[in-house]
Amino acid sequence: MNDSPSPPPPASDGTTGVYSIAVAAELSGMSVQALRLYERKGLLQPQRTAGGTRRYSDTDIVRLRRIHKLIDDGINLTGIARVLGLEDDNTTIRGHNHNLRADNRTLRAQNSQLTTENADLRAASTNALQTTTDALTADPSSAKPATPRS
Repeated sequence: MNDSPSPPPPASDGTTGVYSIAVAAELSGMSVQALRLYERKGLLQPQRTAGGTRRYSDTDIVRLRRIHKLIDDGINLTGIARVLGLEDDNTTIRGHNHNLRADNRTLRAQNSQLTTENADLRAASTNALQTTTDALTADPSSAKPATPRS
């Protein structure tokens, strides 16, 4: 007999299929047959093991509970498919919107930095132009002669 402890199960990020169909049915309050039907109708796609066994994730359980709620609200499976599709689209769009807002903040900061650098370069250019203009238009008689070095 081996007394060494078994390794802990891998950490789940919520999307890893860890539950059998029987456990998923119990957790969601539905029958095994209902879960199979919802898969056939495309309402959810559980992961499969190499042997073809369904494995449901925490995310799948949440989705099954959402389906159960929609059924209780009187929505048929076609309507549920539409609702879930729109909710999925909304989640995707929110993610894109979050990323675009972050990109926008970055671009605004870069624009501000470039505006500052542009103003600094314009000031330096104006100063150099003025110095050159002054040197070219200076009265040569007012210039001091160069002292020879010995």
